[in-house]
Amino acid sequence: MRIFRVQSEQAKQPDNPEYFSGTVRQQRLNQTKEAGGVDLVAVFFAAGARTRPHVHTTDQVLTVVEGEGIVATERERRLIRPGDIVIIPAGEWHWHGATPASAMCHVSARPVGPTNWSPPPRDWETYMQGARP
Repeated sequence: MRIFRVQSEQAKQPDNPEYFSGTVRQQRLNQTKEAGGVDLVAVFFAAGARTRPHVHTTDQVLTVVEGEGIVATERERRLIRPGDIVIIPAGEWHWHGATPASAMCHVSARPVGPTNWSPPPRDWETYMQGARP
């Protein structure tokens, strides 16, 4: 058994800052390369910071720890708050991060697998437009 604690003071600059817009720090909770393993990362977004659009080959689960954020797919944008759990299916174009007015932290849980960070940005510039709880 392993127990992890999300701690902002343990967070560091991301290994790939080009995958983000704005100030982001990450705390790697569990990192594995083994088949069947799960990567756990606490991601701390400054207000207005977010990921670039991307697509995972595995499902991703986001658990919001603090602040207010947004998660967007091609079809919808949703506001997310502490206690919310988001499941993003494998193969779905999406991005996620903090709202312009609030910093946000979520824990990302994802089985090992590649991520495509170069899909087209689509509605990237409209950010909060149409977001709903």
